[in-house]
Amino acid sequence: MRKFSIMVVVWSWLAAPAFAQERNGQLRVEVSSDGEPVPGALVTAGSGSAKTGADGVVQLELTPGAVAVVATKAGFFDSKAEVQVTEGQVTTVKIELVPQPEVEEDVVVVASTRTGRRLEDQPTRVEVIGREEIEEKLLMTPGDIVMMLNEMGGLRVQSTSPSIGAASVRVQGMKGRYTRFLSDGLPLFGQQVGGLGLLQIPPMDLGQVEVIKGVASAFYGAGAIGGVVNLLSRRPGGEPTYDALFNASTLGATDAVVYLSSSAREGWSGSLLAGGHGQVRNDRDDDGWADLAGYRRGILRPRAFWDGGGGRSAFLTAGVTWENRDGGTVDGAVLPATGTAYAEALDTRRFDIGGTAQTVVGARHVLTARGSAAWQQHSHTFGDTIERDRHDNLFAEVAVRGTAGTSTTWVAGLAYERDAFTPRDVPQFAYTFDVPGAFAQADVQATPWFAVSAGGRIDIHSEYGTFFSPRFSVLLKQGEWTSRASVGRGFFAATPLTEETEAAGLTRLNIPLPLKAERGTSASVDLARAFGPNTITATLFGSRIADPLQVERQSAYALFNQTTSATNVGLALLATMRRGPYVATANYTYVQSREGREDARQDAELTPRHSAGLVGMWEAEDVGRLGLEIYYTGRQRLEVNPYRDESRPYVVVGVLAERRVGRARLFINAENVTGVRQTRWDSLLRPSQGPDGRWTVDAWAPLDGRVLNGGVRFDF
Repeated sequence: MRKFSIMVVVWSWLAAPAFAQERNGQLRVEVSSDGEPVPGALVTAGSGSAKTGADGVVQLELTPGAVAVVATKAGFFDSKAEVQVTEGQVTTVKIELVPQPEVEEDVVVVASTRTGRRLEDQPTRVEVIGREEIEEKLLMTPGDIVMMLNEMGGLRVQSTSPSIGAASVRVQGMKGRYTRFLSDGLPLFGQQVGGLGLLQIPPMDLGQVEVIKGVASAFYGAGAIGGVVNLLSRRPGGEPTYDALFNASTLGATDAVVYLSSSAREGWSGSLLAGGHGQVRNDRDDDGWADLAGYRRGILRPRAFWDGGGGRSAFLTAGVTWENRDGGTVDGAVLPATGTAYAEALDTRRFDIGGTAQTVVGARHVLTARGSAAWQQHSHTFGDTIERDRHDNLFAEVAVRGTAGTSTTWVAGLAYERDAFTPRDVPQFAYTFDVPGAFAQADVQATPWFAVSAGGRIDIHSEYGTFFSPRFSVLLKQGEWTSRASVGRGFFAATPLTEETEAAGLTRLNIPLPLKAERGTSASVDLARAFGPNTITATLFGSRIADPLQVERQSAYALFNQTTSATNVGLALLATMRRGPYVATANYTYVQSREGREDARQDAELTPRHSAGLVGMWEAEDVGRLGLEIYYTGRQRLEVNPYRDESRPYVVVGVLAERRVGRARLFINAENVTGVRQTRWDSLLRPSQGPDGRWTVDAWAPLDGRVLNGGVRFDF
């Protein structure tokens, strides 16, 4: 009897799979693309998965019922189907894979977060402008990057001085001084770019632009509590490149830019950017004041690249910028209030040099070193007042990157930065900051659908003391859904240089109390959904700045720390659609930026609550491109404006056309077709001089109006 029982148990165990097989169903999946079978595609259905054979077919045994089938393969967009598996039968489903378009940047590797991970694997959200978009904006404004950044969702380029045409970038409604600009990770533009830095950077030699929104002090220390814009240089390819562009506009702007690069020889290659840019002064409303400043600018930037193989590489760059900029009353005109002429001018001379190097240590760690030095001289003219100054910036960093297991990438390092401002004519505002620091960061890919990044930085500021800047980010993936969340803290070293003081000068400025460092906290959560090549992203963001600097311009001209925090909260929506040669992008941003005393809170000046944009582009590689842009800017609170307390909303429309003819590309761009111009509503001139010495109100709308530019570009 005992033997019989054992035989029954064994027989039941052996027969169980047969009975189970009879109860299960068979799923046959046929994967193809453009009518051809796709071998090696991974098919996942229920708890089973397998790869297709040479005939593009795979067969799985599944429990009967509704099953979601997903087919994936590199170079194709994922495809999903729903199917009902029937007991004891073979169910066939056909899945069509759509090839991903071949673009110049097949795999986008992000440099700004230091760990060198792919864009889609970054827990920290990094927005990237690729070479294709840079090419488009190059035809609109060949001499600067203002247009390229202004058309990015959540970024707004705000004019800070209508007299000389200066501008700054506001990230998600935060002041422009909080945004840190880097070139290949180096502060070649100094600690504070100021109002003119954006207008002196041509996009011709840029290969990629990376933007981190929100506090990024954990990555780059002081000056990054609003965000980071990292401009990555264009790398030489396998063949020599000769690229030249000539442009002119109906308002008297001219640009001539040349980019040359060599192919690699024994690991070495190089590039050279040379540009000459000019603009005549324009008085658009015939009131005797230059609405558009005139300028003459020359730029020279050579770069050298070395790749020694085995993870060894080096990069060296140097730059020279020379510019004279003139505004104020035009020739033969005077100020109505004084009956005399008034000149505003700014002369700039900037020199910089920087480099990076890396090597592999012990076959497991990457040692990197980078450093730079920048010198900048200014000569400001405000009527009869002249202010001359010098900015010096020194930077050095050493870091080690490595891995722990297969899921963790870490980086740690030491950094030092020296920032000095030497004003010859107002020496009481001079400062020198020495800031050594240490940082560490780890990115952990816990599962295929969950990753986390945590890091922090300690900076010992010679003026304001010690600061700890942490940052924490999380990435979640589920099918076509992706979500990121980040929170961070940082600081900004207060100086007399703000958007307002750079426009008005320092001679009249009063600082009643010693300044304190500004401290910022920001957080953001975004959710993205992919529909094949199309995506839609929603982002919630918020920030708080403690001890924010405030410039009083109503009855006096004074700089001080506000006792009440400045806050920003908002929502950003971004949708991108790709279909063959057509690409369309739509964005909308709502931001509520508040400042002032607790009993008198108000919207931050020159910060619209609502803004939106729609861009459509058709492009054929051997033919050309045609684009349409529409941008809406909502109402803004105005400060120290005798004509109005709130701006008018406006819509700006632009059209771009390019035609390739052999090696030449002819282009024409119509900007601001609707003719929006601030001086159509109010005068730019104030009826009397302000306490800060300025004769103009702030610019809250375009000052140039309708403008056409066009030219030719040659590439070999």
